[in-house]
Amino acid sequence: MKYLARTLIICEKPDAARRLADALTESKPASHRKYGLTYYEIKKQNNILTICPALGHLYTVGSKEEVPRRKYPVWDYLWKPIHEVEKGHERQKEWLSAIEELGKEADHFINACDFDIEGSLIGYMILKYACQAEEKAGRMKYSTLTKTDLKNAYRNVSSHLDYDIVKAGMCRHEIDWLYGINLSRALTESARKHSERYTTISTGRVQGPTLNFIVEREIEVNNFKPTPYWTVETTVDVDGTIVKGQYSKKILETETEAKHIVENVKGKSGKIDNFRETKMEVSPPYPFDLTTIQTEAHKHFHTSPSQTLRILENLYLQALISYPRTSSQKLPPSIGYRTIFDGIKKYPEYRNLSSELLEGPTLKPVEGKKFDPAHPAIYPTGAMSKTSIEPGARKFLDLVIKRFMAVFASAALRLNQKASFIVENEYQFYINGSRIVEQGWFKYYHPYVKPTETIIPPVEIGKEVVIKEIFAQKHHTTPPPRFNPSSLIKEMDNNEIGTKATRAGIIDTLYKRGYIVDEAIRPTLLATKVIEVLKEHCPRIIDVSFTRELEIQMNKIETGETSHQTVVTDAIRQLKIIFEKIAPQEIEIGKELSEAIRETNLQSVTLKVPCPNCGAALLIIKSKRTKKRFIGCSRAMKGECRFSLPLMQFGILRILDTFCKKCGFQLVSIKSKRKRPIISCPKCYVEGLANRRES
Repeated sequence: MKYLARTLIICEKPDAARRLADALTESKPASHRKYGLTYYEIKKQNNILTICPALGHLYTVGSKEEVPRRKYPVWDYLWKPIHEVEKGHERQKEWLSAIEELGKEADHFINACDFDIEGSLIGYMILKYACQAEEKAGRMKYSTLTKTDLKNAYRNVSSHLDYDIVKAGMCRHEIDWLYGINLSRALTESARKHSERYTTISTGRVQGPTLNFIVEREIEVNNFKPTPYWTVETTVDVDGTIVKGQYSKKILETETEAKHIVENVKGKSGKIDNFRETKMEVSPPYPFDLTTIQTEAHKHFHTSPSQTLRILENLYLQALISYPRTSSQKLPPSIGYRTIFDGIKKYPEYRNLSSELLEGPTLKPVEGKKFDPAHPAIYPTGAMSKTSIEPGARKFLDLVIKRFMAVFASAALRLNQKASFIVENEYQFYINGSRIVEQGWFKYYHPYVKPTETIIPPVEIGKEVVIKEIFAQKHHTTPPPRFNPSSLIKEMDNNEIGTKATRAGIIDTLYKRGYIVDEAIRPTLLATKVIEVLKEHCPRIIDVSFTRELEIQMNKIETGETSHQTVVTDAIRQLKIIFEKIAPQEIEIGKELSEAIRETNLQSVTLKVPCPNCGAALLIIKSKRTKKRFIGCSRAMKGECRFSLPLMQFGILRILDTFCKKCGFQLVSIKSKRKRPIISCPKCYVEGLANRRES
């Protein structure tokens, strides 16, 4: 009997493993289970393919030896199974055992995890530590989970792993661990030694500068002093068309000047002294990279960057779109433009638009400058879903499809109109109008682009215009807007800190740590104090140029320009310099941080409304016996007042600075995972329950 070689193929997630198994066989692949892990076996020529999924990272960085939680700095580390480092990973432990056993039966190995830094690292760690086979492993590379792409990737599997990308991934995780654990422990321990109370204060290589962006913007907003200014605006009749006009000097510094113009023009007519029309091309947008689609989705769907990424990854796993974690704005011909449009045509709502583009003379996309060597820009595969798509995901697929069509469309053509009229040979006003002459890509990207039109009729020089209304309008200069999650991602991208895959998670961490609140992001008191302390005692931690330089060096590992060990060694050297500055100031740092924690705790648990029974302060209290939280009177501990109100027991609780319109009580917000905050009045809620019981 002829021996059949076995090849173990590691995928990143269960859905990817199933799709790869389906793609590599004409019949239904045989599925098996081992320790809760579902894997597939396929006989292909003289080879048995065993296809199994990981569950994301099965290995992570941990300290080399067991060290006390409070000890720092820690310089020695190892890569360990994730269940040995972090709690709550029993499933990963079982899957790792299953993969180890499957690896013992294999002769050949392939890393088929997502083709990026994280995917390369996930597969490498499993092959190195669980299978001891990294040196005899190949690498599959694909950008979609369609059968065609997966078959091509298997046929063209490389004979070795992508070691430069792996080493870059290892370096990134190791440096983030070294910075995160040591800096966080330094701050936490400084505060604990001063107050003898333990409160985790975290920071990190990217987290620190990102939080600094937010605090700096808040300082700008709070220090901003609005300056009043005036405009003079008119409503005029031009050949029977009512249009709006504005005084030629757009900003008037005094109300006196504005009123003087109004008084001298009111009740008079003007004459057209200039009329000009110019045509302007509006180019199609670039294809989506991850940052751009996160920004666009926030604008239209109000989703956070992490929510957007999660939905896009689900669409990718359904083989409906290409790999979303890309920084590319390029769409190479190799993706098969016509094939994709033929697929899109199968959706009734896109049939006509797709056909129009296919019937054009050429199919050539508009492209941006950004390039990603691993993946093209995000695009639809043209595949039809075999299962129904959730409405939430369906609108994201619509966005991707319409953006893809738009980049192949022609430029839109806008006619801009500008007229001016003069009153009393002294006061000049402008009338601006525009209309769309050719829809171009606007038609394909509707409703995500909504061009406005204000049409003014062509007029002759010297023609009289009737002023229907004129008034002075007071305005104030406005501060720079606070960041929202989308604009913060963009700021991180512009400053080249973090990666396309990690930025959304960093923002989520800042929310979870209690450093930031609200959609229009505001730093909490603790965040502001932490940044103040870091800025005074160790500003390098929040210096964006320092973090950016580290990013540049880590990127050079991918291209082979430097080594993993060189970058880690230099990062440790710089971190030691930071600790040399922190050590002599530990007492002062601890004093400032513990005071910030105390103020934050007081601010977070004390309501601004007094107790309705006795007028004392109301607090958020957590029962030591039942572990339940509720609003209670501060005099309850002395037995002097028994007023209390229940609170929801799930989700993140926040006291708002707004008050109930019905009863005046302070409102609270409850934020559950993946859900919008619930804002309620605890007092009205209890009174409502009482009324229902009585009725």
